[in-house]
Amino acid sequence: MKNRYTRSERRAILSLSVIAIVISVVLLLFQSKETGIAGSAAADSTGTSRSYHANGDRQPGGLSPIPADGRRLFSFDPNTADSSVLLSLGLSRSIVSNVIKYRNHGGVFRRREDFARIYGLMASDYKRLSPFIRISPDYSTPASTLVGSAPTSSSSKFRSDSAVSHHVVSKSSNSHKIQPGEFIDLNVADTSQLKRVPGIGSYYARQIIRYGERLGGYVSTDQLDEIEDFPMESKVFFKIVKAAPSKLNVNKLSLSQLRRHPYINYYQARDIIDYRRTNGPLKSINDLSLSPNFTPSDLRRLSPYLDY
Repeated sequence: MKNRYTRSERRAILSLSVIAIVISVVLLLFQSKETGIAGSAAADSTGTSRSYHANGDRQPGGLSPIPADGRRLFSFDPNTADSSVLLSLGLSRSIVSNVIKYRNHGGVFRRREDFARIYGLMASDYKRLSPFIRISPDYSTPASTLVGSAPTSSSSKFRSDSAVSHHVVSKSSNSHKIQPGEFIDLNVADTSQLKRVPGIGSYYARQIIRYGERLGGYVSTDQLDEIEDFPMESKVFFKIVKAAPSKLNVNKLSLSQLRRHPYINYYQARDIIDYRRTNGPLKSINDLSLSPNFTPSDLRRLSPYLDY
């Protein structure tokens, strides 16, 4: 029988067959590779989930509860968690960036509640993550607790001359430690003057200045107790000659501006904003008394700093 195909036609058919075979092999290899990657990712996910609970922070049943969005939560320290860990917890990139910036500027999370102060963090995210926050003792305890306070002058060296007792030390005084009966004006002293107080060195002098600036001025020497590990024996050397704190206009400031004050947390700032939106301007501190987030103690210490 005579061949129906010419030599050129047979070559074309052979070439097409080879091309088809090559394409089939490539497709099979690509499909196999994708299957392997998917299996590897599943294994990594399982391994990661297990490793997060290998440190003893297991939830009942060995696994953390799965929220409605399907994302499994795990224990983390906001002082050390990197951006990938924070993102895997469901935080937005902007919030993760704010956490990193806070740490880069020297910020430390000493308590679980400190995480709520991150700018832009929603209440729902904080409530979701709060049970999983674990603060390492390396961050919850300042280094100052590892060493003694600055040495105080021996009582035998204090002068008892009544002519120099019970007066406020001026900035022009010498640099030696002050004596019983002498006082530092808490609202006007600089760091060099503060270091003249027995028990106060450079660290606590800076802390006193910084906390006073955050408050807007001291109204009571008892506010020194709010500085972590402040040496109580040093309080007797402070007086407030004239309390004139800076005022917060609660009817004009934004939520982020209100939160900057040490006595106002996120939930309290939110309640102030909600009250203004619903009832109009606040007229007195009593307008906040109905909020469950303001205790009577909160209102008493905040009262000197509010303006309407």
